[in-house]
Amino acid sequence: MTDLLSFFAGLLVCAGVTYLIRALPLVLVKHRIRNRFLCSFLYYVPYTVLGVMTVPAVFGATSSVVSAVVGFAVACLLSYWEKGLLTVAAAACIAVFCTELLLPLLSVTV
Repeated sequence: MTDLLSFFAGLLVCAGVTYLIRALPLVLVKHRIRNRFLCSFLYYVPYTVLGVMTVPAVFGATSSVVSAVVGFAVACLLSYWEKGLLTVAAAACIAVFCTELLLPLLSVTV
């Protein structure tokens, strides 16, 4: 019973903290933010957080760092050439798959 109680207590604390983080800016900032630097900073925060969460996961998702680097390079190149999201994701997956197939044949261990 105490495990269930501590679980719900932890859940309540996490929910409260999450709510406060989202609600405090709405309560404290009542006017439009006019500072160009702050607006620019707040505009790029979601992209930064997404990048920080995604990029390390890319290099740990495969069985070899070499195939992860190949897939990441393919995705970066296609993104730079402004290809669509589906094209980039599919090409990166195919590149990783082909690299994973070729690594044992080339006797590369990383």
